[in-house]
Parts: sequence; C-alpha cells; structure tokens
Amino acid sequence: MPLNACELEIDLFCRGMRIPDDVSLEGARGISRTRAGLGSGLEIIIPTGTWLKPDVWVNVPVVESFAKTSPYVMTGSPAGGYVVTNEGTGDRHPIRIPREPAWYSRQTSRAIPMNHIGVLQGTYLGIYVNMVCTFWNYNPPLNCRFCTTGQNVGESEAADKAVADVVETCQAARDESNVSFVHFNGGFQGTRGIEFTEPYITAIKNDVGMLVGVQLAPERDFTRYDRLIDLGVDHLSFCVEFWDPKWFGQICPGKEKMLGQKLFFDAMAHCAKRMPRGAVSGEIIAGIEPIEDTFKAIDFIADMGAFPTVCVFRPTLGSDMQDWPSPAYQDMRRVMEYVYEACRRNWIPIGAAPNIEVSIVVNPDDAAMLAPRTAGFWAYEAYRRTARVVAAPLFSWRRRPRRRVSGANGRGVANGADVS
Repeated sequence: MPLNACELEIDLFCRGMRIPDDVSLEGARGISRTRAGLGSGLEIIIPTGTWLKPDVWVNVPVVESFAKTSPYVMTGSPAGGYVVTNEGTGDRHPIRIPREPAWYSRQTSRAIPMNHIGVLQGTYLGIYVNMVCTFWNYNPPLNCRFCTTGQNVGESEAADKAVADVVETCQAARDESNVSFVHFNGGFQGTRGIEFTEPYITAIKNDVGMLVGVQLAPERDFTRYDRLIDLGVDHLSFCVEFWDPKWFGQICPGKEKMLGQKLFFDAMAHCAKRMPRGAVSGEIIAGIEPIEDTFKAIDFIADMGAFPTVCVFRPTLGSDMQDWPSPAYQDMRRVMEYVYEACRRNWIPIGAAPNIEVSIVVNPDDAAMLAPRTAGFWAYEAYRRTARVVAAPLFSWRRRPRRRVSGANGRGVANGADVS
C-alpha cells in the first residue's frame, strides 16, 4: 500500500532522495547550509489528499552520503511538475517544489544578501541571531556532535546581523512570501544570549508585525524569560535533544559541561507555566538513543503543557556524526505516532497558529495522518479546529506592527497556541 504524505515525509527524512543530473531545479530554493545544518536539503511540498491539512513541507536530505543509496528518485521539470518514485516499490508521489523568492538575492541597506540574514524552512523564516555558538571556540571544541553551526555562520550566512538587516529581511518575507512567523535561534553565549535578542524582538514587534519565536541555550535567571514574554514573544523552545543523561553528555558535551540537562527541563517548565498551552516546545532528536527513551521525553514535555518537536536524526555533511547511520523508518513512524498521541492526551492545540509549516521536522499535526481513527482522535481533531478558529483573531492582532496600533505600550498580551 502506498505511503501517505506523512509516512513519505518520515521515510524521506530517514533515507533521503536522489536527484539525477538531468533534472532541472531552476527556480527552486537553493540547497543552503545555515544554522545547525538541518536545512541542508531540498525543500519540497507533498500534497496530502486529505482533509487534515492540504500539504506537508519537507527539507529532504540530498547531499548526505546515505541519500546516495536512497530508493527515492525525483524526476520531472519546472514546467511539467515533479514526481518522487520509490524504485524498490514502484510507488509514485507527485510533489511541488517551492520557488526561491525574489527577496533572497536582494541586499539590505548594509549590502548584505537577505538570504544571508534569514532563510525559509517551510513557510517560516529562520534567523540565527547571535554570534557563532561559543562551544565551537573551546580547545577541544565542545560543540554538539550533530551540529555544523561553526562551519556555517560567517560562511553561508552573515555572522553579524544588525537589527536593521533583520527588520528589512522580515519585512520582505512578510510582504512577498506571506511569512507570519520568524524564529530566532542561537547557540551558547553564556549569560548574554537572551539579552542579545531583545532589540530584535522589539524591532520586529514594533515595525514589522510577526509572530516571534526564540530558541536559545537556557539561562539560570528565569526572570529573563519573563522579560521576553513581556516583550511579546509568542513561542519559546528548548533543545534538550535527549532523555538519557549519558547520551546527552556524549553528544552534547558543551551543554552538559556548562549547563547540565536539568536546566533545560527547568527553564521549559517555568515558561510553560507562564505561557498558554502549546506556546512552549521541547526539541529532541530521535534515532540515536533507544526510542523508549524518546517516548519518555515526549511524555515529559507534553505533560507540562508544551509540545514535543522531534527531529529525525540527520547525519549532516561536515558534522562529527556525518558517518553515523540514519534511523529506520519503522522506528521513526512509531515515534511520530507517539508525538501525536501525547499531544492528544494532553490537549495541546497543535497547528493553531496561521501559516506555519516547518520543513526540517515532522510537525506534530502532520502525524495526525498516522493516528488510528478512534473516538479520541475525532474529539481531539474537533478541539484543534475549534482552537484554530477561536485563536485566529488573537493571532491577527499579535501580527500587527505595534507602532501602528493605537495605545500599544510594547508589552505582550496572552500568547498564542502552538507555533510549530
């Protein structure tokens, strides 16, 4: 039986895809290695053919070594359309290739290409806002072993991103690509990471009008998160990566040495209590530690009212783990089904925010396509749709530039639900 859109998404993350030399990608978004490197593949859109959601966005591995032996091959052209074929089964899946926006090659007023400031990964704009993670500066380096940030920041993207550059890029993404959400992330900066982001958040909220997410190394002074919430941040996420402390220390030596795993969970719990249900997320990697441990992490995150964002491990080219095997499809399918079930069990309003599709992970609402059609499933789907309708006016208000809102005082209101 052919895979559905979410199943194909998972299998492509696990096995990658081959693109023959004679297949034209004219007009496609370039394959770009920015931030941690997870977006180093080809952006594609898989139509679902279901009422659950129209499309699934995927950043498919195509340059990593494991993709060279993938059974999936892409054929077609910009004029005639594209198809992904599994040469082992013969199954064919029509796909679309999102076009690279004109603003990518445009320069900011400081003469920096906008795609060196931020990149689209799905329908959201990702910006690595801090300087390169300081874990890369130690000797020997303490960087996370799956990460390539130290190779990308300053090469594929600008190392110094002025507030004006970020504002101009966000305005272009909003106006020309209908982007509603910008995600600021950065590596370890000691106690300066959160404070460093505040001018960017203020400028976007005042002068652009977008939903804003922040993902940084946790800091011990939790009042700094309260400050971000007061500034109007809509989403906070924490990359704990693993449940098992041994895997955490082995793969993330800097995080273990400088921060400790517990701080990630404590900061997440603090923010989950301050923000509405589904406005906080915990990010974990599946496919390295035993999946039973991944299940424990999913439960822990969802039980606190946050939503679990699960990345299928990608042995990214150039990382310390580039030669590790990619995970098995059946294991990852079980993990993603478990994500949806944990969100359903805890009534997390996944998918409520407008026009946010993240291509580098399996979105929790994608996984609805994996769930058995029980009474609980139908009740949860009705709840999700109601939450989307009810939250729409609030999200619309929060996306208005504050300088144009009469009486705005710069402080945030109640944050929205899931911005995954």
